[in-house]
Amino acid sequence: MPKIFEYFGFIFYFFSNEHEPIHVHVRHSGTECIFDLIIEDGKLKDIVRREKQGAKPLDSKDEKVAIAFINKYWQRIVEKWIDFFVMKKVVKTTYIKERM
Repeated sequence: MPKIFEYFGFIFYFFSNEHEPIHVHVRHSGTECIFDLIIEDGKLKDIVRREKQGAKPLDSKDEKVAIAFINKYWQRIVEKWIDFFVMKKVVKTTYIKERM
């Protein structure tokens, strides 16, 4: 389960046995959601939230933070996805210490 980003208590990660579409799990304060990245023609077209079965979902404030983060860092999320799932590389956690 590679943790790809940490941002002020938000943990962004993949599971080791993931599937397409490209998506990222986001955990914060005991809550969690999954966000699918909808990419067309090399551009982020949409972010679709899914609830993780058995987990309490992010509240609306935290969901907005997660979506803003994904909008800003989506290309790096995709790069880490490709590195981990396609290239079979070790992916390191990036710690973001500046507020958006």
